[in-house]
Amino acid sequence: MQSKLVSRRDLAFVLYELLEVEGLTARSRYADHSRETFDAALDLAEKVALEHFAPHNRKSDEEEPTFDGERVAIIPEVGAALKAFIDAGLMASEHDYEYGGMQLPLTVAKACFAFFKAANVGTSSYPFLTIGNANLLLANGTPAQIETYVRPQLAGRWFGTMCLSEPQAGSSLSDIRTRAEPQADGSYRLFGNKMWISAGEHELAENIVHLVLARIPGSPPGVKGISLFIVPKFVVGDDGSIGERNDVVLAGLNHKMGYRGTTNTLLNFGEGRHRPGGAPGAVGHLVGEPNRGLACMFHMMNEARIGVGLGATMLGYTGYLHSLDYARNRPQGRHPAAKDPQAPQVAIIEHADVKRMLLAQKAYVEGALALNLYCARLVDEQKTATEERARHEAGLLLDLLTPIAKSWPSQWCLEANSLAIQIHGGYGYTRDYPVEQFYRDNRLNPIHEGTHGIQGLDLLGRKVVQGGGAALQLLGREIERACKEAQGGRETVRMAGALGEAAARIALTTGKLHAAGDLDRTLANASLYLEAFGHVVLAWIWLKQATLAARRLADGTSETAFYRGKIKAAEWFFHWELPKTTQWCELLSSLDATTLTMQDDWF
Repeated sequence: MQSKLVSRRDLAFVLYELLEVEGLTARSRYADHSRETFDAALDLAEKVALEHFAPHNRKSDEEEPTFDGERVAIIPEVGAALKAFIDAGLMASEHDYEYGGMQLPLTVAKACFAFFKAANVGTSSYPFLTIGNANLLLANGTPAQIETYVRPQLAGRWFGTMCLSEPQAGSSLSDIRTRAEPQADGSYRLFGNKMWISAGEHELAENIVHLVLARIPGSPPGVKGISLFIVPKFVVGDDGSIGERNDVVLAGLNHKMGYRGTTNTLLNFGEGRHRPGGAPGAVGHLVGEPNRGLACMFHMMNEARIGVGLGATMLGYTGYLHSLDYARNRPQGRHPAAKDPQAPQVAIIEHADVKRMLLAQKAYVEGALALNLYCARLVDEQKTATEERARHEAGLLLDLLTPIAKSWPSQWCLEANSLAIQIHGGYGYTRDYPVEQFYRDNRLNPIHEGTHGIQGLDLLGRKVVQGGGAALQLLGREIERACKEAQGGRETVRMAGALGEAAARIALTTGKLHAAGDLDRTLANASLYLEAFGHVVLAWIWLKQATLAARRLADGTSETAFYRGKIKAAEWFFHWELPKTTQWCELLSSLDATTLTMQDDWF
């Protein structure tokens, strides 16, 4: 019996048929691997997730972390689960052997991590942030910083965070006030406050490595004057030893509707409660160049955005599998044409409206998973492709798709969770079943790592036009290629035609929006543009899946049910979701200014 975390058959389809990850083993970095080692890693991840993460998912929601003014208390199961994760070698699964890693392709490593997002998104946040922190330092840190701060994180002895937002600034990073005063020894002393810092305080690790955005006195205003600093919870000696407590103080915990197993904190830097060496301020160390901190931080932010999309996907996916199981086992009612009230009730999966809701969930979550792992595959291509052109194009596509990979699952896999509750009926919104928690957990993801509005501004205002629209043109070519490959299938040829028209419509709409000559008007409805663009991208992902499925059926596969299900989910998306983009593009092309011209006192 398969678990309710994710379908292993679907995961294998995405990895080995759609993304062809076995082909990566021909590259020197992955030469030690094979499908057998990839499957072994997936088996290990699923086992640890099921045995150590899933059992306390409800408990960590009901018994969230508490703060007594001095220390944070977290249920012991969280620490035990993280130890099992670390002992299994999963913290460094994607990293070099040199750092104790497995040197797995990122595509496989992300597939492994998907189990933990589905099993317990709160507990999974601690390694998620630590891995991102380590990756940023590997890309931007000095050799000494990597030796001092990365190795302990990848070994699981220290954990990491990212500290961007402030109470008065929120997502407007140009307005942050935390300052970093340079010291004679080359270090800095930081003063300020950071809000909404996930995993910002706990005793789950020997140390916490905070990556903090701050301003050096005299720096330019706005985002061009932001620098990045390593600020550990405990000061670290030159030899890597842990010293006295740094002046980083927990001011309080934020209590959220979901992700309750993750401490979410307000941190004060330089408050004066702890004074390392008797001097005021939190000891910090510059990462990269002064005033280039945001560029460094985007390494972690973009990774986190795709990771948020994966988390949203997996919460939707596990909700889908739970509601599917419920629908197959819950008898209720009879078919509309059945007039005999004494006839046996049918399982609710036999009702057309329940099938509709299940099919919608399947289309949302399986499409989102394929997109998210496709983005991971682009990272593997960017890092290891033998040709420079392939590496460059992978980077272009990844940059363009990042807002979609973050926001589309956060919206539509949340809708999948809503449908899962609906299928459970009155039980759905009780705590007798886990689907209500999945919804609450997932509702945070449309806000995590940049709201839909911010992602829309990024996509329309920057991504689709940078480099003369090079990334958008490349995506257009990829869509055209998928449409050509779909021409041979009876079911897929119609989908290809619809996708070709939708992609052309998006390109035309993009041109009209940027020809307006008024940036405020161009970007006024950027969130709708993000939604329309995302639907076209997901239709492309579904066409690729359906084309493969049609080929397998034509070849006479014995797995007819699996592949028929793929084609039916694609058909549903093309019949019920993609047509929405026509009206959305018409609205966008009209340059409607209703929202832009609405005034405060008219509400």
